[in-house]
Amino acid sequence: MKVLKFGGTSVGKPERMRSVEQLCPPKEPVFLVLSAITGVTNALVEISALATNGELTQALAKVGDLETLHRNFASQLYAQPHSLEKAQTFLTQEFGKIRATVETKSFGITQERILLAEGEILSTHLFSFYAQEVGREAVLLDALSFMKIDENEEPVLEHIEQHLQVVMQKTPHTQLWITQGYICRNAQGEVDNLKRGGSDYTASLVGAALRAQEVQIWTDIDGMHNNDPRIVKNTFPIAELSFDEAAELAYFGAKILHPATILPAQKYNIPVRLLNTMQPEAQGTIIHNAVQNKGIIKSIAAKDGITAIKIRSSRMLLAYGFLRRIFEIFESYKTPIDMITTSEVAVSLTIDQDKHLEAICQELEKLGVVEIDTDQTIICLVGNQLSQAQGLTAKVLKAVEELPVRMVSIGGSAHNISLLLPSSHKNYALNVLNEGLFTKQAQHSSY
Repeated sequence: MKVLKFGGTSVGKPERMRSVEQLCPPKEPVFLVLSAITGVTNALVEISALATNGELTQALAKVGDLETLHRNFASQLYAQPHSLEKAQTFLTQEFGKIRATVETKSFGITQERILLAEGEILSTHLFSFYAQEVGREAVLLDALSFMKIDENEEPVLEHIEQHLQVVMQKTPHTQLWITQGYICRNAQGEVDNLKRGGSDYTASLVGAALRAQEVQIWTDIDGMHNNDPRIVKNTFPIAELSFDEAAELAYFGAKILHPATILPAQKYNIPVRLLNTMQPEAQGTIIHNAVQNKGIIKSIAAKDGITAIKIRSSRMLLAYGFLRRIFEIFESYKTPIDMITTSEVAVSLTIDQDKHLEAICQELEKLGVVEIDTDQTIICLVGNQLSQAQGLTAKVLKAVEELPVRMVSIGGSAHNISLLLPSSHKNYALNVLNEGLFTKQAQHSSY
């Protein structure tokens, strides 16, 4: 069985939703994971904010706009009147629930999560009605019946595997199962989600639970590129990546893939293929355990919103336990560290979550003088065994010699070289690195 995930742009128009059905092989079992229609989740976030602030009239007006969008979508999607009637009846019922949620007197996080789940619920129902219209024996499975996260917001794969098998066994001869990406239940049994981009994660978790032959992530770009095509001209898709390389790229900013997607698939060695809905004939990128070329940079990604923190203290000199105390502060606030460098009397590190920055700095000031640099970007260069490639680090630093590089990290991972610099220099850095590193090795980097 293959698991196919289609994002918001892939189902964003009626004709694209019809194309999704055509991309599902008719004579082999397929498990389909769908996102909300493009822009719907953002609209639900806005409605939730208005409801939270007590702006009920504006929130309900936005709900009306959203209902109109889905009704117009349905009127263009179906060819048979009975399919349209079924969809319109469903929309009436579902938007009644949405309005009732918005009108909750003590609207809070619980109601917000219920609202955010509606985008995927709406899109999957509209698609399942269409699949049935064209003769597919399609079954819609409620993701809330098997997707679960624990108290640390981590998926419970054993629960997912067990409960997914139960619901699928009710329709053993089905060839097309459909479910919602992104949404789940939490440890308290409440409606929750896997955070933004979580539909990729859903697909990988389902693939792991089913021990799928392959997980396919369909988007609007033909695979992972060697650089950000929105910023750099003449980028090219990479045909093959290892799980570790793809995980580094996703974590450090490659927008095509959710950072957590790789882990469940890697656990069971399930290949993940990145494909383009708008250009289905394109080769895309396959992510698997194949042996990779050593010492060649495959791709560059950039992660914005980084804060650099420097702690200077003479107490570090010849002392032990100092780093442990620093790490314990970040652990107590559940704030992960991305990069770290040390000297005799200073530690510099970076974080991408500034929610507890003020409290963290107050704790750190007990250990030494603290300096903060905001609006930083990590540029991550990814490949295999990069630290073993002679002259590669020098080539990287030569490319950015005119830029104010704040930190450099190499050797912590066999798969990346990371640079920290002010975000205002990001676009220039991506371009000069692309020119300096890929001009002569492009044909080697693409496989």
